Amino acid sequence: MTSARTLLKAWNLHAKKQLGQHFLNMPETGRKLADLSGVGENDCVLEIGAGLGALTIPLAARAGRVVAVERDPQLVGLLQTELRAAGIDNVDILAADILTIDVAKIAQACGGRLTVAGNLPYNISSQVLVRLVDARRYLDRAVLMFQKELAERILSPPGRKTYGRLTVMINYCADVLKLLELKSTAFYPKPKIDSAVIEIRFRPPFPVPAVDEKALFRLVRAAFGQRRKMLRNALAAGGVDTKALSDAFAATEISGDRRAETLSVEEFVRLSNCLTIPDS
Repeated sequence: MTSARTLLKAWNLHAKKQLGQHFLNMPETGRKLADLSGVGENDCVLEIGAGLGALTIPLAARAGRVVAVERDPQLVGLLQTELRAAGIDNVDILAADILTIDVAKIAQACGGRLTVAGNLPYNISSQVLVRLVDARRYLDRAVLMFQKELAERILSPPGRKTYGRLTVMINYCADVLKLLELKSTAFYPKPKIDSAVIEIRFRPPFPVPAVDEKALFRLVRAAFGQRRKMLRNALAAGGVDTKALSDAFAATEISGDRRAETLSVEEFVRLSNCLTIPDS
């Protein structure tokens, strides 16, 4: 496969800023990422943002099947041509938005749980993560590229400014590991920030899971919605009854004077199990 710059020029195409497009620029990078994904001949891979095929082709060489999702219709023809040139016949291209596709339907068609891979469009990375958490019953793991700033948020321990809503949501149901950092020069066009590759291995929640998972995530959203405030004030502003809050803090022995970023995932779970969280 040739470089992203050369391919786009040959097809008279340009990266679309509104779609957050930054393509892997060299084929060896795609091969390295496919190796890190650990996929084998029995795996079905859901690739997010197939783009020019820099990751699609090496994934297809390792996996049993790849469902390559690409939102930009102008890239679909290019991708089909690249796959034919590489002799690849186990890739299904889905011209769609990853935020609206039916993950369950894809998993059922593949006959099992999916491995997710991709170079995420920077402008929807957080939304994609939330969607994967919602669909995790159909997923085994995800190996994804993020802007380094978002990767640091996902990996952050409690007590840091980088610790937030996404950190709690992901770590509630998955183990996360940083696999690799990529300089901005690995992409075309070159982004302003470096990237990191993270593995997300989905697992059952904690031994004492949330009674109502959606309520847990609503509580987390409210807590971090005004993260500079004390927890009791942030949650009250989010519509939680103040008397119920006082009772929950007493029952869990969690101080309402703390801020959201200091709570562990387990503490958020215990607190949510004692509260009724309004669906705002």
